[in-house]
Amino acid sequence: MARKQGKKYASAAQQIERRPYTLEEAVPLVQRLKFAKFDETVELHMRLGVDPKHADQMVRGTIVLPNGLGKSKKVLVIASGDKQKEAEEAGADFVGGEDMVAKIQQENWTDFDAVVATPDMMRSVGRLGKVLGPRGLMPNPKTGTVTVDVARAVKEVKAGKVEFRVDKTGSIHVPVGKASFAGDKLLENTQTLIQAILKAKPSAAKGKYVRSATVCSTMGPGVALDVTPFNAKAV
Repeated sequence: MARKQGKKYASAAQQIERRPYTLEEAVPLVQRLKFAKFDETVELHMRLGVDPKHADQMVRGTIVLPNGLGKSKKVLVIASGDKQKEAEEAGADFVGGEDMVAKIQQENWTDFDAVVATPDMMRSVGRLGKVLGPRGLMPNPKTGTVTVDVARAVKEVKAGKVEFRVDKTGSIHVPVGKASFAGDKLLENTQTLIQAILKAKPSAAKGKYVRSATVCSTMGPGVALDVTPFNAKAV
């Protein structure tokens, strides 16, 4: 469903020139054009030259943004024994074992932003696929959320760890911070994320890796980026 474009959106869009911007130009422009009354999230959207239907062209990874995301994520840890205490001491918001699995199953409870699980609990956590999967919350060894080192995993998520993954259209959509951030910190977060995505280029990907990229705030129009330097680094 297309977003209804009001006067404020139209006014902001008119201030964007019809040309690709450098990242250093785009980030402060997005911050200047924000108009919502709340602190908008700034997002990076990239369309990649990959076909995610092929396993060898999947682009996925995690990165801890140097300046966080502007809010502390609520973390659920599903573990057993001493690992529950480790999780609590590391700052997890919710900690439990089979009781948490049952709560999610029976109540469809998802009042959390990330889930960390120990390997021994994955047989039980696997039953939550229908609830957690569509929301992108299912723990996965590749993203470091299935681990025995629950304390480290919790701290990384709290510090601003984000996951990037291409969707079925070959696009990636990731938050990089808040519009209220200092410009240099928002720029550093965005640069760090882009570098991680470039580094994750699959060897099977042929041709231009980054087809297009935009930066925008939650409510604002997108600012198109010049992807030429990204493709030069991805070679």
